[in-house]
Amino acid sequence: MTSLRYQLGDTGPAIAEIRSKLTQLGFLDDTAPGPHTFDEDVDQAVRQFQQERGLTATGVVDDTTYRVLDEARWRLGDRLLSYVVGNPQAGDDVIALQRRLSELGFDVGRVDGVFGPRTGDALREFQRNVGLPADGTCGPSTFKSLGRLAPIVTGGRPESLRAVEALRQAGKRLPGKVVVIDPGHGGSDRGHRAHGLDEASVVEDLAARIEGRLTATGVQTYLTRGPGSEASPTESERATFANDSGANLLISLHVDSHPNADASGVATYFYGSREPGTASAIGEQFAGLVQREIVARTDLVDCRAHPKTWDLLRHTKMAAVRVELGYITNDGDAARLADPDFRDVVAEAIVVAIQRVYLPSGEDAATGALRFHDLATG
Repeated sequence: MTSLRYQLGDTGPAIAEIRSKLTQLGFLDDTAPGPHTFDEDVDQAVRQFQQERGLTATGVVDDTTYRVLDEARWRLGDRLLSYVVGNPQAGDDVIALQRRLSELGFDVGRVDGVFGPRTGDALREFQRNVGLPADGTCGPSTFKSLGRLAPIVTGGRPESLRAVEALRQAGKRLPGKVVVIDPGHGGSDRGHRAHGLDEASVVEDLAARIEGRLTATGVQTYLTRGPGSEASPTESERATFANDSGANLLISLHVDSHPNADASGVATYFYGSREPGTASAIGEQFAGLVQREIVARTDLVDCRAHPKTWDLLRHTKMAAVRVELGYITNDGDAARLADPDFRDVVAEAIVVAIQRVYLPSGEDAATGALRFHDLATG
């Protein structure tokens, strides 16, 4: 399957379509377009769009950016919405529907812009409550009913309140929890390479260290790919694996690179964008805990936690975090990544962060203070 890749200097009908979408969304003033060229204005518009939508701001329109551009054009009421098995509808209109249903007290799960079975169930429940045929299709009558009802949930985002309550009910003990560990890349895809290291090998080793510690605390762990596996699943395949496992949490492990060898530090990512109400509340909490624990226990530069809409973060039903553990292209970070003792420290930091997700505020410890032997295993 050929991957899309449109960038500065490209021309042709596809560029005209991209310019049209960016203009429709207000990112480009193309009222009098010239040749169908991917020029500097388009490059800046694409970067701004990517930044606002929680994508990596590369200025390149790849498959993901093109798909998100297409999703962004839909407004609630533009089309009929329903759950389509195997090919769910996605778009800003689905986000608007999910947010509206959630405000009215119906449980859609995470507001992610994907019309999945949970959104379909919530829609049918809404239709039953307002006396409409419960067919799970959002058409003119349903749009009208959604528009005339006032929200009944106040005091915070409803999906966030539900997620926090579910976390409380799960209890603080680790035994019985299910965690998926996702070492990035794999097989022939070795990820970033520098200083005699490759990303896939580094994160495989780190995943094994985390798995061992979690297993010792009674956590059921799964790896999206095993050590030495020839597989390199896509992000969507990894998300499906995690969903099928019934995981409570997922942590995806990567290292970064940059043409500037001075770039360094650790960053974590959770599902979310600048679109109001789309962030995963528990994912954001989890990312912050992972970031702070690693920074407190190492001398890596703190590049903070950030929202992103990458497929793995978007399509997982549980709170998911991606860690970019240093820059393999930086002398100092690479030396740390090559050190088994450093990997042990990071593994403990991540395991402690997982425990802290479940600890009530009154029983939580200061960042960097909790140790592996202190974990709640009983």
